[in-house]
Amino acid sequence: MNTAVVAFAQTEHTGEDSGLTEVELLAPVITAIKERTGLSRFGFTCSGSLDYLAGAPFSFVSALDAVGAWPPISESHVEMDAAWALYEAWVRLQHGDIDTALVYGFGKTSQPGRGGGVRHNTGLRALMTLQLDPYYLAPLGVDQVSLAALQARAVLEGGHKEDDLRAVAARSREAGRGNPYALDLPEPGDEDYEVVPLRPYDCPPVTDGAAAIVLATGDRARELCETPAWIRGIDHRIEAHSPGARDLSRSESAALAGEKAGARGVEIAELHAQFSHEELILRDALGLSDDVRINPSGGALAANPMMATGLIRIGEAASYVHRGQARRTLGHASSGPCLQQNLVCVLEA
Repeated sequence: MNTAVVAFAQTEHTGEDSGLTEVELLAPVITAIKERTGLSRFGFTCSGSLDYLAGAPFSFVSALDAVGAWPPISESHVEMDAAWALYEAWVRLQHGDIDTALVYGFGKTSQPGRGGGVRHNTGLRALMTLQLDPYYLAPLGVDQVSLAALQARAVLEGGHKEDDLRAVAARSREAGRGNPYALDLPEPGDEDYEVVPLRPYDCPPVTDGAAAIVLATGDRARELCETPAWIRGIDHRIEAHSPGARDLSRSESAALAGEKAGARGVEIAELHAQFSHEELILRDALGLSDDVRINPSGGALAANPMMATGLIRIGEAASYVHRGQARRTLGHASSGPCLQQNLVCVLEA
């Protein structure tokens, strides 16, 4: 069943807690997506979020207040980045009995800790340790920045230099300043290491935000959007949970997902690289040539609303098609420590 992204909306992301609840954060995005499509109800609704960020069980249920769940709707949820909710919605649309789906994700990384940067947000770093193996890794207390630093060291030992990481961060921040939805971050300076060899600018900024996408099939997609971004390939793969069981300088799961999704001949790639070295790994894994534009939106280094960042990469990739700026683009999402899980979505006019 031919399926396309027909609408995309996101918040103007913030780097500090605005005091808004998840419902208040999400409501304007859902309103915008309904106005753009003219739809008030959808054949299927799927969301992505993380209860640990909200600090409350079943927080995704209260978020349905922003969507409207009466009369009853067909709804599902993934405790992952909403890019995986998009995958579930895409699978649901393949059944052929419905022709539209709403996908959304939201996250407030300012809530678990305080301060406007990774260095001060110790609460978030402690929280993300809980994603690790509960028997062998989590008791060590190693956080996601330290694990990313181990991977960055493997990348540097493979031939890259710290200047390569800085160049990625500088380009991402510059691109983000041209994106009204991203954070306005300064140029990378001479900052002390966060965790060697990563400096603060190599790490994702604390970000609160939300995003939503509408998928539609066949003629319905053409009715709702002048230039639908058709999903020509989508695939996600996972590799060993333990970072010690794999080569951290490479991403076999990203390479396999890219191969299965048909990640060839793309003009623009939006990569969910939360740390600067991850972009270098993903470019190699996906076989992206030098003439492919990487993260012209700024990517996760310019705004990282967890549980929505991967969905935003797909939404941004689709937006270039909608605006006629590219005919074939790629959206990528990741999850887990050290690029453990990877999803690749290829879109085409």
